[in-house]
This record gives sequence, C-alpha cells and structure tokens, in this order.
Amino acid sequence: MRSKQAGAADPLGTEATRTSGTRWWALVVIGLAQLLVVLDATIVNIALPSAQRELGLTDASRQWVITAYTLAFGGLLLLGGRVSDRFGAKRVFLIGLVGFAVASVVAGAAVGPGMLFAGRALQGVFAAVLAPAALSLLSTTFTEPAERGTAFGVYGALSGGGAAVGLLAGGVLTEYLDWRWCLYVNVPVAAVAVLAGLPLLRNPSGTRRAKLDVASALTSSAGVTAAVGGFAAAEASGWTAPRVLALLGASALLLVLFTLLAARRPFPLLPLRILADRARGGAFLAVALSQVAMFGLFLFMTYYLQTVLGYSPVLTGVAFLPLTAGIIVGSTLIAGRLLPRTGPRSLMVTALLVAALGMGLLTRIGTDTSTVFVTLLLPAQILLGLGLGGVMMPAMSTATDGVSEHDAGAASATVNAAQQIGGSLGTALLNTIATTATASYLARQAPFPEANTAGTVHGFAVALTIAAILLLATAALTAALMPRTRRDPAQPADHGNPADNETP
Repeated sequence: MRSKQAGAADPLGTEATRTSGTRWWALVVIGLAQLLVVLDATIVNIALPSAQRELGLTDASRQWVITAYTLAFGGLLLLGGRVSDRFGAKRVFLIGLVGFAVASVVAGAAVGPGMLFAGRALQGVFAAVLAPAALSLLSTTFTEPAERGTAFGVYGALSGGGAAVGLLAGGVLTEYLDWRWCLYVNVPVAAVAVLAGLPLLRNPSGTRRAKLDVASALTSSAGVTAAVGGFAAAEASGWTAPRVLALLGASALLLVLFTLLAARRPFPLLPLRILADRARGGAFLAVALSQVAMFGLFLFMTYYLQTVLGYSPVLTGVAFLPLTAGIIVGSTLIAGRLLPRTGPRSLMVTALLVAALGMGLLTRIGTDTSTVFVTLLLPAQILLGLGLGGVMMPAMSTATDGVSEHDAGAASATVNAAQQIGGSLGTALLNTIATTATASYLARQAPFPEANTAGTVHGFAVALTIAAILLLATAALTAALMPRTRRDPAQPADHGNPADNETP
C-alpha cells in the first residue's frame, strides 16, 4: 500500500509548484489539450462536403468521419482513465498528445475513405487517454475553492465552447486552405503543448497499481457502438426493423454485462462507488444529457445555415460565435464566480432551464430567412451558450471533487465519456428523428416548389423540440439527484476501496 505521503503527492510537482504561478501556466497546457480533443469532434463538420467530393465518400458513409472519432473517444475513455491512474498523469498526457498529432497526420493525408476513417478512429483512441489525464491533473492541482472555480471555469469554457470553435475553425480552414488542414492544424498545437508541458508538468511521486480491465473496456465500447448503430439504422429501416431491435437489444445486454463486471471485479474499470455519490452521479447525468442536445444542435444548425440560409463555410462558422461567447461567459464569468457561493445544484438547474429556453426558441425556425438570424438565431444561441456553459463548469468540477487520488483518472474519464457518448448518441438519435419527421411531412403534403426545404426545416424543428424537452427533463433530474448543500471543502476525500492501491 502506498504511504500517506505518496498518496498526497501533487501530480504537477512540489509544494512550490502549488504556491507559484507555474500551475497557472500548467493550466494553459492542460487547456490546449482539452481544446484539441473537444474541437476535433466538430472541426471536420463543415469540411465534410469537400472531403466527400475528393475521396468519394457516399452519403451513407460520410457520417463515420464524425462517428469514428466520437465512438473511439467515448468508448475507450474509461480505460484511458485507468491507464492514467496506473502509469502516471504526466506520462500519459504527453504520450496522448504525441499520438493525437500522429493520428491527425494519418487522417489528413488520407487517400481514400478507409484511411480517413482509420485516422479519425486513431485520433479518438489517443484522445481517450489524453482527456482523463488532463482533467486528473487539473483536479488534483487546483484544490482551493476559489482557485478551483477559476480553473474549472476555464476548463468548462473549453469543453463547452471547443465544439463551436471547431465549427468556426473548420469553416476558415476549408475555405481559405484545404479541408485537410482541419486535421493538420492539430500538429502545431500538440507540439506547443508537449514542449511547454515537459518543464511545467511533474510526475507524481507515488505509484498506482490498479489493474487494467480490458474486457470491461471492450464491453462498454461495443455496447455504445451497438446503440449508435441502432439509431443510425432506424433512419433507413424504422424503429421496429429486426436489425434495429437486435442492435439496441445487444447494446442493452452489453451495458448490463459491463455493470456486472464493474460490481464483481476487484479492480473495475469504473468503480461503482464513484457513481454512488449523489452529486457525482447527477453531474455525470447532466453532462451526458446536455450533450445529446448540444451535438444535435450543431448538426442541424450547420445544415440550416448552409442549405437554407445559403451561408458560406466561413460565414457558417462566424454565425456560431454568439454561442461560443455565451458558453465562455456562462462558464467563467457566471458559473466560475457563483459556484463557491451557491453550490452546483441551483446553478446547474437554472442553467439547464436557460438552455431549454434557448432551444425552444430554435423550434420556431422556418423557411422565411429575411430576419431569422437577428430575431431568432442570435438570442437563442446566447441563451443556449449561457445555459450550457453554466452546466458544464459546475458539473465537471463536481464530478471530480472529493474523489481519492487513485480514482481521479476514472472519475475524470467518466465525465469525459459522458460528454462524448452523449454527443454520439445525440447525433444519431436526433438525426434519425429529424429525417423521419421530414419524410412524414413530405408524404402528407401535395408537391410544391419549396417542399423539400420546408420538409427539412420541419424535421429540424421536431428534433429541436425533443432536444428542448430533454433539457427540461435533465433539469428536473438534476434537481432531484443533486444534494441541496455544498460539499464541505474541508471534508476528506472519499478514499474508496484501499485494495485499488495494492499490487495485484
């Protein structure tokens, strides 16, 4: 068993590191890594038409440019968290950055669909080890309530706003350079983070002995993949098709098996004690469900702006700036300052209600495009940004607050997995709802010149209505699950099962 001194070790270095400005520079390095893994979920969205034309992607296969990344990322995050716990946060962090850069080069140099999909999946694999290492470093570095609020405010802004930044960057790079630069751009960013991280980050002095549960990792990843495949298949075959039912049934069975493995193994991939904490469980749920709505929003807004409003790739990216600004303000200026005073429950519930209001406004979109941005899209994005920023910051802080050091990687991985898996499921589910609603609309209407556009917009509105209802339900669940009182900063961390520290 580790000594008390080893268990209290600072993964960013000595006590001097904590009391100097060095840790704030370390926050910059950690922030760069988080920005990479979040924006890569969306940066290729606007570039997809160009990539499809050049590489000959079919309409059915092009979604895998996005899904290959998010599935590998979300499905392997829990294993990535345990890798960070076992081999040390700094080492895993730097390896993840280098691997992510190499995978970006592979995807950017793709000569065919298979190479592109493989490169994107490889990006997801390295993101799955990079993201929990980054959050684990952040959580164990900033422990004072005031500093923790500021640090997690910045981190929450990057987590929530990185996807919108990806859309803007993707538009600029695609229009003025080439779609491949949406992938190549990761290389210089990763290089800066590695070079800066080498002197700033410090290896922990203690060792971690938790075993790697590969079987559970494969089970959870396969379960999520089957769910996404089921949602995607429902778009073409309907929800009652045998293939769809088989995929969704297999997903449920695999996830139940994953839960049983977690309950019975001495060194589980996801210790159930992490979920047993009400505040932490509520935070995980809020992150996952809010991202279902968030990723669906990006998908529909991108197509609405380009196909209905006729925006260019750059203008489409610029049109997302109000959402990005709202997320940054909501995370840093509002949530970062209020969390130490109010606690997470009231802050998250209020933020979810604000986001639901913004999503509700978007359900009024139509084919009349003369003033739609100023009167509808602008205020809706501001409300959504403020709400989502106000959710992500306290949720991520709460999800990792009070967890013992040997479970820090697992807790960090779980909150990141909730974000990515929620996004994967949301993209597949809401897209299926939208296309089904569009087909139903066109079947009921007599043909007219703008029928296809009207049907597409109707489908978007139906899916956005479901997203708004989901945000309201998430607010209710958060209010029920999150405790009313704040966690006492002086309360000792939950050390969990000491067996996780033993050599197997």
